[in-house]
Amino acid sequence: MSEPEPGVVGLEEDGKPEDRVELALKCLPHYDAATCWTGDSAPFFRYWKIRDYAYAYRSGLANPSMVAECIISAMDEISNKEPPTPLLISFDAEEVRKQAAASTQRFEEGNPLSILDGIFMAIKDDIDCYPHPSKGATTWFHEVRPVKKDAVCVSRLRRCGVIFVGKANMHELGLGTTGNNPNYGTTRNPHAYERYTGGSSSGPAAIVASGLCSAALGTDGGGSIRIPSSLCGVVGLKTTYGRTDMRGAICDAGTVEIIGPIASNVEDVILVYSAILGSSPADRIGLRPSPPCLPNLSSCGSSDALGSLRLGKYTEWFNDVFSTDISQKCDNILGLLLEKHGCKTIDIVIPELREMRLAHLVSIGSESLCALTPDCEDGKDVKLTYDTRTNLALFQSFTASDYVAAQCLRRRVMYHHMEIFKKVDVIVTPTTGMTAPAIPPNALKFGETDLQVTGNLMRFIIAPNLLGFPAISVPVGYDKQGLPIGLQLIGRPWGEASILRLAAAVEDLSAEPKKRPQTFYETLKGN
Repeated sequence: MSEPEPGVVGLEEDGKPEDRVELALKCLPHYDAATCWTGDSAPFFRYWKIRDYAYAYRSGLANPSMVAECIISAMDEISNKEPPTPLLISFDAEEVRKQAAASTQRFEEGNPLSILDGIFMAIKDDIDCYPHPSKGATTWFHEVRPVKKDAVCVSRLRRCGVIFVGKANMHELGLGTTGNNPNYGTTRNPHAYERYTGGSSSGPAAIVASGLCSAALGTDGGGSIRIPSSLCGVVGLKTTYGRTDMRGAICDAGTVEIIGPIASNVEDVILVYSAILGSSPADRIGLRPSPPCLPNLSSCGSSDALGSLRLGKYTEWFNDVFSTDISQKCDNILGLLLEKHGCKTIDIVIPELREMRLAHLVSIGSESLCALTPDCEDGKDVKLTYDTRTNLALFQSFTASDYVAAQCLRRRVMYHHMEIFKKVDVIVTPTTGMTAPAIPPNALKFGETDLQVTGNLMRFIIAPNLLGFPAISVPVGYDKQGLPIGLQLIGRPWGEASILRLAAAVEDLSAEPKKRPQTFYETLKGN
């Protein structure tokens, strides 16, 4: 176990998710409805937050059924687009109306389940959300793996009153970084229609960035939450391995993947995270997690806890980006953190980065192959896209000796990082080495394998997956083409509170106003 973080509020892992959400709500800064609903806010674009919806519902300005109709109308519009660009693979308008009506009735009776009651969320297509099938964005996986109940994380959100709009599009079986999907159509980046969202949680990030859902659940085994969050200009949290329960995900037995939240802002990530957290019984025995906690952003001591944070920066690696816009924006934020809060940046060197990437590739590849092989027998693998089949063929070349060697490297790289964490509290990097790449038109029908793009997108995200560290991507501005840039904060094991506190500060310091995405849907009416 790690030492408790300063300025935090502990959560009860075995408690009710709605009670954890209530406690998380008390950790947030004061909410001023006037800035959203009376026209007193600055004339800049802003996303509606969960607390905005909650205020609207409790004040009679809107109800969940009204919001549901806005979302259903948008889904109808999206379904008629050519070429197909689906945000959701599975969507049932009547099921959404049914959930919204039940939530609306709870508000009319004065009995909402939590601050998340009536909040609309999408679930990535590799996480079970009954009665929707889990296809993993394939055309057939649901036939060999029927869904009988919610994943553990989904059931916790349902207890809080969350309304699930359906199963979000993704890179097939999560084996890609762009979000390209020839089976159902490739989700487009809301900021630039001709560009990728990033993957593999392409649909979850895009549906949040387009304003349709307050939050979404994704999975992250190789940057699959953080990459699309960065490219779409939203916030994505990868928890410590074992902090969230993977039961009910397609790949739930590996050692690199987690389920985590995506939202438009840090406070909404905190609220969703507080609902879904809780290790599985097996992970509690094997990993011995520290008790979960949240940063108390409402307390006077929060600034002191923030100022004591030491930020580790490996400059040569930090600057290894496709565009200097990325490193400059990220550097600017580090400068503001020092100026406003006293956060010191300390130069570090992380050895054996190339070896770390190889160890991760062999680990995730071997574990993915092991999980998928039973379901890909009898020739079903020929139904997969060429991109997926190429990756699986690569994974089949790995031997048992390769996997053992990768675990030895993993232990060695863990030692290097834990030595670094004796000197710093958080490691800072850009989230990705490039902003959203263009979609080649000829890749829409058959997919593509572009290792240079993959390398640029995955450059900074490996350590949290291979070593199980928590990490978060926070928007920090845009490049010269108007494409979002993300800053990644990597914490110690079980150190979610520290990176959430720092992420909230980064969000507040971002001087550049948010840009309204080219594709955006208004589901509430306010300022």
